[in-house]
Amino acid sequence: MPNRTIREIVAKRKVVSAPSKTTVAHAARLMEDNQVGALLVMEKGRLVGIFTERDALFRVLSAGRDPRTTPLSEVMTRDPQSIQPDKAFGHAMLMMYEGGFRHVPVVEKGHPLGVVSTRDALGPELQEFESQLSNREHIREILG
Repeated sequence: MPNRTIREIVAKRKVVSAPSKTTVAHAARLMEDNQVGALLVMEKGRLVGIFTERDALFRVLSAGRDPRTTPLSEVMTRDPQSIQPDKAFGHAMLMMYEGGFRHVPVVEKGHPLGVVSTRDALGPELQEFESQLSNREHIREILG
């Protein structure tokens, strides 16, 4: 699992981003529509920040801010650490562990390619588990 490259993980994903003037409410809808836990904040094609579910919870809701009027620029993490796509996923896991965060933007030559997260660590293992469950159910059906 940690030997997969970041590029392999983000290859088929859409980059979900918004400008820093976007409201938190609109950003939350984008995140929900795209089923992601983090949104890249972009200005003039450049990554300037990242906004996550935790930011929405801790920097907006628990701080008593209005999500309909609060722009991402006020609650995002500015200049987040990023990773290059040809690094091993294990490197990203170590970055997240040491930095205490769950999402890392993937950037190549200044261009964002996506985001990897702690959830990606479940990928192959989760698929294997689901396959084993399916096989067990099929065997139960056969044996009656």
